[in-house]
Amino acid sequence: MQLHEYGAEQKETILLLHGGGLSWWNYRQAAEKLQEDYHVILPILDGHAGSDRPFTTIEDNASELLSFLDERLGGSVLLIGGLSLGGQILLEMLSQRTDCCSYALVESAAVLPSGLTNALITPAFGASYGLIRYKAFARLQFRSLHIRPELFEDYYRDSCLIQKQDMIAFMKANTSYTLKDSFRDSAAKAHVYVGEKETGEILRSADAICRALPSVSLHRLPELRHGEFSLNHADRYADAIRQIVRGEQSTSD
Repeated sequence: MQLHEYGAEQKETILLLHGGGLSWWNYRQAAEKLQEDYHVILPILDGHAGSDRPFTTIEDNASELLSFLDERLGGSVLLIGGLSLGGQILLEMLSQRTDCCSYALVESAAVLPSGLTNALITPAFGASYGLIRYKAFARLQFRSLHIRPELFEDYYRDSCLIQKQDMIAFMKANTSYTLKDSFRDSAAKAHVYVGEKETGEILRSADAICRALPSVSLHRLPELRHGEFSLNHADRYADAIRQIVRGEQSTSD
């Protein structure tokens, strides 16, 4: 597994799992703000630029991360956060091992499969995959994601390095993931964050996660779109982590 680390190893560990099509830089700014207080690890998910293995399934990637926790971190960490695909992998980790972390921050994770979208991924990406290497096209894609402009070069570089079969595989996994029944047994104090400008699918998924585990705290973020919380508001994201760990976070923020 390839990863980037911030802060001293003897401090309590936070693991942050980036979104699909992004990479560790999804959380770079937040990690820089947290490193004085925590040991922050930013893994590169399977099938993404810089990873050491292709993407197979969300379940496999979750198992791999749990093995990493066993080998290096005693089986559990203080907090795990994840955006979108990373959030789905976090939910799967909590389903496979109920005590892999004390706290969880799930951002914009879909748990309600979309059959039509899933069916369209292979033909759509098969036809348009090569266009990502053209900067003009990549800029259009990037703007549609509403990511802060200074991350474009990271996005463009790493998008060009993702293999077509990996991109199709993790996009199909992202649109077909279903929350496991075993998630209901999770011992982590979980928080779900969604932007109020997200799609209905993501908003309904947030509600579904809360129904599955009533102890989950739901946070709706005014004016924010998909992924903007961690990508564009690192100060707020880092503060949310600190407040979660201190037990100060409410559902009204």
